[in-house]
Amino acid sequence: MRKLRNLTACATSARRCNILQLKRSLRLRCIVCGVFVFLLVVKFAAHAAEFSDPAPPVLAPLKEMAAPEAVANPDVKVHAKPKALPAGAVTHDWLSFIGPTHNAVSTETKLLKKWPAGGPTLLWEFARGTGYSSPAIQGERLVYLHRVAGEEIVECLRPEDGARYWKFAYPTAYTDRYGYNDGPRASPVIDADRVYTFGAEGKLHCLKLTTGQLIWKRDLVSEFKVTQNFFGVGSTPLLEGDRLIINVGAPGGPGVAAFDKMTGKMLWGCDEQWGASYSSPVPATIHGKRRVFVFAGGESRPPTGGLLCIDPENGKIDFRFFWRSKTAESVNAANPVVIGNQVFISATYCTGNALLTIKPDFSFEVAWKNGEDSDNFGLHWMTPVHKDGYLYAFEGRHMQNAGLVCYELKSGKEMWRKTIEWEDVLTVKGRQQKFRGGPFRASILQADGSYLVLGEVGHLAWLNLTPEGCTELARTWLFAAQETWSLPVVSRGLLYISQNHASNTTGPRLLCYDLRGE
Repeated sequence: MRKLRNLTACATSARRCNILQLKRSLRLRCIVCGVFVFLLVVKFAAHAAEFSDPAPPVLAPLKEMAAPEAVANPDVKVHAKPKALPAGAVTHDWLSFIGPTHNAVSTETKLLKKWPAGGPTLLWEFARGTGYSSPAIQGERLVYLHRVAGEEIVECLRPEDGARYWKFAYPTAYTDRYGYNDGPRASPVIDADRVYTFGAEGKLHCLKLTTGQLIWKRDLVSEFKVTQNFFGVGSTPLLEGDRLIINVGAPGGPGVAAFDKMTGKMLWGCDEQWGASYSSPVPATIHGKRRVFVFAGGESRPPTGGLLCIDPENGKIDFRFFWRSKTAESVNAANPVVIGNQVFISATYCTGNALLTIKPDFSFEVAWKNGEDSDNFGLHWMTPVHKDGYLYAFEGRHMQNAGLVCYELKSGKEMWRKTIEWEDVLTVKGRQQKFRGGPFRASILQADGSYLVLGEVGHLAWLNLTPEGCTELARTWLFAAQETWSLPVVSRGLLYISQNHASNTTGPRLLCYDLRGE
């Protein structure tokens, strides 16, 4: 009996020891979990601090000011008045780079497709400074960014005749180390009563559209300690809701940041791996959710860059896909094209094309790749256009190997490739000379059921493009000037073209043509 009592006591004591050990173990686990959570919080707090806003703008109340009337512009030569818009014509504003749908597609209708020998009627020309910007247009206001001497200049003009409402200027000292022109690369962005501009040195301005008054400004290159990219700053900001999203490219991050459009304060930053490119952020709705696609990657050693899929609400990166030339002397410059739940990207310097399919959980799979080791595949800076399951673009790294290509979207199969050559007559120093040339690395704007092509030495053409081939509808040579690399702009039946280089008779110009049909 005594042994039984001893055994019972020992068992009881053992249970008490086990319970005590269990409690100690649980307390230890709680402490460990608490430390882990604390470290996790510290980690994310440090990460958040890394992407904190280095210099939020200080806002001052704007003085009351009446909107100035448009006055004759001494830098504009007016040639003609535009025709009236044809009855029933569909028109739109052009608020940002590559158009209202962010894909080089215009929804305008009843455009002029049959031209006289000299092309569409030139309405006015603006003798401007240097740069590669396209104009942004809202209603009766056109905003253009260019450089004259030591200043970057924002000008607000009347779209139909080039009369000036206001001009805003600030100093710049940018020099292109490769010898290209030293003007701004990014295009203005208009939003209601505000316009945003982003200069070659990373100077970001928010101006009142009607008066040109400064609302806020930032120097992103200086604030985020961004080293100069190959050709300065060249990615046009994207306005998404109340956020201005920019491929900043700060070393160590943020690679991409969102700024409050009203105050200029940074709302979020993301990506510590890839630098700024010359492609512009593109928005889309994927599986019912808004996303922004940034094709990042500029100067870097070793070369890095590719496609980022970002939630614009908070900067969360859904995925990253490496896609960039293995050569340091290269950039990603063509905009992504979103078709349904797929995204097409392309680059030159033996990089090629890729199509990604995005799954409902926002992971991705590669649908196909083309030309990773060939300079015959890949877009240098132009945005391809999509129609009915086919992509059309001018591919090629150099003028001599550029060609018009059609791809089947679902397979990546090349349907056809055409090298376009034209014979033209050009007057040089009073004498007519024959030249053989073509559109080379041209831009394509899809409009009114056809394709408006702007060649890089000043040709303009209407083409019909189908999976079976290419048909020319109209063609002219507007001017003989290199570096015609800015996408043409169509708004309210008027065509705007940036001549970025001097020709044999003129300097750089912004040209407005009448494209209103009957």
